[in-house]
Amino acid sequence: MEIVTADIGGTHARFAIATVESGRVVALSEPVKMVTSDHASLQIAWQAFGTGLGRALPRAAAIAIAAPVRGDLIKLTNNPWIVRPALIPDKLAVDTHVLINDFEAVAHAVGAVAETDFVRITGPDVPLPDTGMISVIGPGTGLGVAALLRTASRVHVLATEGGHSDFAPLDSIEDRILAHLRAQHTRVSVERVVAGPGLRAIWEVLAAMEGRDVPRGDNKALWTMALTGEDSIAAAALDRFCLALGSVAGDIALTHGPGPVVLAGGLGQRLANHLPKSGFAERFVSKGRHRSLMESLPVKLITHPEPGLFGAAAAYAQEFTR
Repeated sequence: MEIVTADIGGTHARFAIATVESGRVVALSEPVKMVTSDHASLQIAWQAFGTGLGRALPRAAAIAIAAPVRGDLIKLTNNPWIVRPALIPDKLAVDTHVLINDFEAVAHAVGAVAETDFVRITGPDVPLPDTGMISVIGPGTGLGVAALLRTASRVHVLATEGGHSDFAPLDSIEDRILAHLRAQHTRVSVERVVAGPGLRAIWEVLAAMEGRDVPRGDNKALWTMALTGEDSIAAAALDRFCLALGSVAGDIALTHGPGPVVLAGGLGQRLANHLPKSGFAERFVSKGRHRSLMESLPVKLITHPEPGLFGAAAAYAQEFTR
């Protein structure tokens, strides 16, 4: 059967038609990407998608949304749209639907895509196991964390707030980073360090140590400078980010299982070539008496171009077409 699958973020909304059968996604159409500020509501953007297709939309939907999915009213971050879950059947003209958090959708994608949609970052070059726990970590604007449990009969996704656990420094420079961030936020969670904005905080500390200023520009510009390696402070900040990410990823793997780790998100994609050459791997396995156990865990990056759309559709397929 065909369903509409949607991935609704703060800046963009993506729509596609997915074909689902026997608990699986068997096809996904070319996505349509819209700027959310061009439309007044999800319903209007939904109708615009149907108009563009020139056909009636299926009466089934899978919707991933960049907001906590709870309560009678959902407000998106950086997007004025308001979603009332109880009104979705009438507003979108659907008979069945799933509504999940966007990172929950990514975790569903990890459980559903082919092994060819992953690349190795570190650890054994082996497929993800058919059963057991997998940690899914997405550094982006924040730090998404989910636990994926594969059993013989189905996939269970457990959405978590692991990105808000406490940051634990492991050397004197990270002590400085913690102090710098504590002066701004009092409590410092791991996503203050190993999500997109964390690079600026790290850069500010390293620049202060060297008596230099942080270049002007938004976080995206800083990331571009860091990844090109055109500035020595930028390169050092990026290396420090990867060290911290390795530590956090290892902590999450231990907390959830331990089991393999999959990195996701746009920032993960940008780091794909840098992480294997950084100190990420050493920090990931440096867990004292559990070092040998950590060395046995594969760490991969999901490379599917639309994990949100695919994962939302996979959640629907598991719920309604098994």
